Order: sequence, then structure tokens, then C-alpha cells
Amino acid sequence: MASLKALKLRIGSVKSTQKITKAMKMVAAAKLRRAQEAAQNGRPYAERIERVVASLAAQLAGGPAVSPLLAGTGRDQTYLLVVATSERGLAGAFNTNIVRAARRRAEELAAQGKTVKFFLAGKKGRVLRRLFPNQIVADPDLSAIKSVTFEDARRVSDDLLARFAAGEFDVAELFYAKFVSALVQEPTGMQIIPVAVPVQAASAMSTSGDAVVEYEPDEEAILADLLPRNVAIQVFRAMLENAASEQGSRMNAMDNATRNAGDMINRLSIQYNRTRQAAITTELVEIISGAEAL
Repeated sequence: MASLKALKLRIGSVKSTQKITKAMKMVAAAKLRRAQEAAQNGRPYAERIERVVASLAAQLAGGPAVSPLLAGTGRDQTYLLVVATSERGLAGAFNTNIVRAARRRAEELAAQGKTVKFFLAGKKGRVLRRLFPNQIVADPDLSAIKSVTFEDARRVSDDLLARFAAGEFDVAELFYAKFVSALVQEPTGMQIIPVAVPVQAASAMSTSGDAVVEYEPDEEAILADLLPRNVAIQVFRAMLENAASEQGSRMNAMDNATRNAGDMINRLSIQYNRTRQAAITTELVEIISGAEAL
């Protein structure tokens, strides 16, 4: 049985931990509001540019001047999985779920005989180094990012576009956590290179209002500018969604940790009181026994 001193020290230690987790929960809640607003404000623009690209792509499908970002390389042998995670931990299962989704996709592609590479956008994705030590092609340092900006996403997308132009991969897929609510964050995977054109999105855009749209300059020139921008926008959206999901997951994790610490303090306090009462009882018995012996 633990001594009274050891129990008292442990209770004090758990109380200190509880104060830290409670403070982290409050900080995460404050950051969540801002991150959630940023993620929600970024969604309409990202979805709109997807529809515009889909509409233009539907009109130029099979054309001779179609960009490789839309038509692809003509192969689908080498896949680059872009795994966007956070730089810090203590966020529950947020990072684990993203990494698990990317790992399952990698195993699925490997079973099909495809070559799989990884682009790690976040320190917590480095756990994949243990599973795929020779397949990590990039691991940029994003630790200096405090608040996500479009320029941060642009640097990542420019690196991806340069690697695609150099022929390092045929298809790129982006993995992140879509923010649904403070309690729910959905691991999501989407193809960003070449641009996946949803049929329903293209048809919805082309038939919207039954209007005839004329582009100035022509569709090819617009696509040449929009396709690289679309990659950056989708990376930016993923980073914004991740920022909100990370804070929501951290807030829940710290709330659970605070409540668990409270339960542990109650159990230790009961054990401390019982041990103290047992020690007092033992001392009284010894005193009474000694008095009777006299």
C-alpha cells in the first residue's frame, strides 16, 4: 500500500495536470471560434472554383491544348499522397485518423501494383516514416505557421506543381480532416492533381440558369491560370479545415483529460483518507494495548 506522503504527492501532481488541461481546453475553445469561421468562409470560394474548373474542363475535354493538370500524364502508376497534419500533439485522434486514412490508401494502391510516395505537410505525419521509410519525398518545416495564410498554402502547392512538372508522380491525393463540428472531424481524401472533374459539378455549372457563358480570353487561357490556382486553393482549404479540426479535437481531448483527472483525484483522496484512518486506528490500538500491558 502506498504511503501517505506518496499519495499526497500524487494528488498534488494530478491537480497540477488538471489545471494545465483545463487551461488548454479554454485556449483551444478560443482558437476554435476563429479557425471555424476561417474554414467556413473559405469553403464557398473553394467550391466555386471547383465548379468553374469543372465547367471549363467539360467544354475542353479531349482537346489538343488541354493542360496536364487537367488531362494528366496519361499514366496512373505513381501516386503522391499529401498528408496534411498538425505540428503539435495533444489533439486526441485528429492526427491518427488522417494518417490511418493515408496508410490505408497507400496499402490499397500497393496491392494494385502502384508506386506510392508521401509528401508530409505537418510534423505529426512523420509517423509514416516508420512504415514507409523509403517513400517520403518531402517533409517541409511548417512549424513557424501560427495562423494559416494563402501564402503558406501557395508554397506547398508550388512544390507539388514543380514535382509534377518534373514527372515525379502521375496522381496526387490530399488527405486532411474536414471540420463538421467541434465533436466530429472527418478524415478526407481528394485528388488534386490532375484535377478530378465531378460529372454532376460540371453539368450543374453548365446548365445553371440555362445561360450561355462566353469567356474572355478563351477557355484555354483561363484554365492555364485557374488550374494551378485551384491546387493552391484546395491545399489552403485543407489547411483551414485542419486548423479548425485540430482545435476542436484538442478541446474535446483536454475536456476528457480534465474530467479524468478529477475522477482520479477523487479516487486518490478516498484512498488517502482510508490509509490515514487505518494508520490512526493502528496507532490507537498500539496505545491502548500498551496501556493495558502496564
